[in-house]
Amino acid sequence: MEGPRMLKSIRLNSMRHRKTTKTLDRNTAARRALLRGLAESMILHEKIRTTKAKAKAVRALVERSIHMSKRGDLTARRHLLSTLYSETAVKKALEVIGPRYKNREGGYTRMVSVGPRQGDGAEMVQMELV
Repeated sequence: MEGPRMLKSIRLNSMRHRKTTKTLDRNTAARRALLRGLAESMILHEKIRTTKAKAKAVRALVERSIHMSKRGDLTARRHLLSTLYSETAVKKALEVIGPRYKNREGGYTRMVSVGPRQGDGAEMVQMELV
């Protein structure tokens, strides 16, 4: 095997080294929808109660959204509209949360352990804005 056929077979059979996405036992579309919904709830209510794994996964999305809302320009609004579901969440992020953290460099969220869930014993946390 030589030429382009060789390269194609190498690309198709490459291994997943260092690709550490937390799948949360969902396919890509369901996982994105879950994280977008959690991020929107976090911005609207400023705290959510969820499992530790979901909180760790959504933390990066919330931190990026708050960092983007600190800019407050049209590009930030469009980015937030593509990330969050509702206009009210985007409006709150730009008008309330962004100015609140204007002088903060990062670390906008806090996770507090609340113990295991009653039904299946999953570790639960309350995630809140600092």
